Amino acid sequence: MVVITMINKLEQIIKNKDVVIPNLLFYNYRKLNMNAEELILLSYLINEGQCFNPKKISLDLSIPLGELMETLEHLKELDLVQIELKKVNNVRAEVINMEGFYNKLLKLLMDDEPKDNSSKIFDTFEHEFGRTLSPMEYEIINAWKDNNIEEETILLALKEAVYNGVNNLRYIDKILNEWAKKGIKTKDDLENNKRNFSSVKKEYPQEVDYDWLNDEE
Repeated sequence: MVVITMINKLEQIIKNKDVVIPNLLFYNYRKLNMNAEELILLSYLINEGQCFNPKKISLDLSIPLGELMETLEHLKELDLVQIELKKVNNVRAEVINMEGFYNKLLKLLMDDEPKDNSSKIFDTFEHEFGRTLSPMEYEIINAWKDNNIEEETILLALKEAVYNGVNNLRYIDKILNEWAKKGIKTKDDLENNKRNFSSVKKEYPQEVDYDWLNDEE
């Protein structure tokens, strides 16, 4: 359901490097048709400033140069960034122009309500966990939503995990996988499944292991 390899890779990038991802970008990057790796690269560019040094970026983010250039090319196609030649300290150098990104983000904010409704599910998770979510936890929750899992179902799985004393998204991911196998998508589905399970237990009580060897006549 979630591409764990990519999640681990991005998590390692954030842990090892000083990359700060703005909350506004977190809440809106999918609306800009960006994927997770493009989110990391764009956040890096926001942090590092205008000068474009692909070899340094590749080294800092532990991304192969070819993969980096492909990711950058897609950001250019989305009209979020452009590479321009400008004079920097009297030397012509490649610089990043992010005006397209800021314009598109501003338009999203003007079109949306003051607070995006999609952020409510994150607020609920943070309230239940008693802490701020990590960037990768945001990504995992977004991945669930991208896989057409209803927010109601995700929050039911969260409630189940908290009830069992496990504040861990990996555990919740396992719950969602099990529910998907059983066709559980709503609260009613979950209640019906529990009722059916209880009925089966009553209909087929646990067998008694009779000790025939010690049976007294």
